[in-house]
Amino acid sequence: MNKSQEARAKALAKLKQTKEQPQDTKDLIKDLLDGKIAALSRGITLIESKQAGHRKQAREILDACLPYSGKAKRIGITGVPGVGKSSFLEAFGMYLLKNYDQKIAVLAVDPSSQSSGGSILGDKTRMEELSMEEKVFIRPSPSASSLGGVARKTRETLLLCEAAGFDTIFIETVGVGQSETTVKNMVDFFLLLMLSGAGDELQGIKRGIMEMADALIVTKADGANLGPARRAASSYKSAMHLLAPTHRGWSPKVDICSAHKKDNLDKVWNIIREFYDEGERLGFISELRKKQNLSWFTQSVEDLFHEEIQAYPEVHEQFKTLQNEVAKDKTLAHDAAKQFLDFYKNFLAKN
Repeated sequence: MNKSQEARAKALAKLKQTKEQPQDTKDLIKDLLDGKIAALSRGITLIESKQAGHRKQAREILDACLPYSGKAKRIGITGVPGVGKSSFLEAFGMYLLKNYDQKIAVLAVDPSSQSSGGSILGDKTRMEELSMEEKVFIRPSPSASSLGGVARKTRETLLLCEAAGFDTIFIETVGVGQSETTVKNMVDFFLLLMLSGAGDELQGIKRGIMEMADALIVTKADGANLGPARRAASSYKSAMHLLAPTHRGWSPKVDICSAHKKDNLDKVWNIIREFYDEGERLGFISELRKKQNLSWFTQSVEDLFHEEIQAYPEVHEQFKTLQNEVAKDKTLAHDAAKQFLDFYKNFLAKN
């Protein structure tokens, strides 16, 4: 190793040591509330960490930031594969930056990220223009997590983003599936993106997901696809009229847009603003926030109980045994759950 390489190695070692030194929690909270992205990123890293010391620090940060949260628009976005969520998010995000000087965060809920790498990592590359903006923060799902774990960490990340002064927070799902219900329980406004020209316009999407949507937008409405997009929107509009309102006084809206041509992005924003205006007037925004908190509480209890199970080898072994029996149809799920609960009670009584 020559002198130049040796100096570089020492500099890298010193930099690594500096990065590993924990930042004072009070300073971190102050920087986060001042809107510093480095502090926000550090706070989220602590949330995602499994180290006991980091988790304790994360709790302190969350407790301090909670009074400063709750002011952002929480918007969930989902859509069928190929609908162009990243293209829409980039175009829509740039529109909000240019016309409303919004501070925007894009988060993901992707429980499959431990095996696939997750979509949002690729989206960050594809959303090149948006990701370069100073007022934009893009964060992937924590890797190697269950849906419950991802949801908890995404909720906590959302709170930190709000405390850091972000005006609009998008939570993107990876596709159409179980994660949609999870996202619906942590956002105010749920936006469903759809394609046209795929045969029967009402196929390929579950009725339950359509029932969750506060607005449905047909994307890629430009060029030769403009006519089909309009016809698809008309079909969706008729279908949505048959569904019950998502909230008291709010009927889901349907429209078209083109991320490529930047067409009708203003209409999408007007729908969202109208939703919040009506929600404040009729009181369903505050109702939604209460439901989000209750959902978070329920999920937290489940997560903590699961962690408790794993903390005791004997209890965890019994859980796995009963799980095996249920999988092989040897025991009914309800009976296995009752057996496990009785086993756990006895274990606690003995210990």
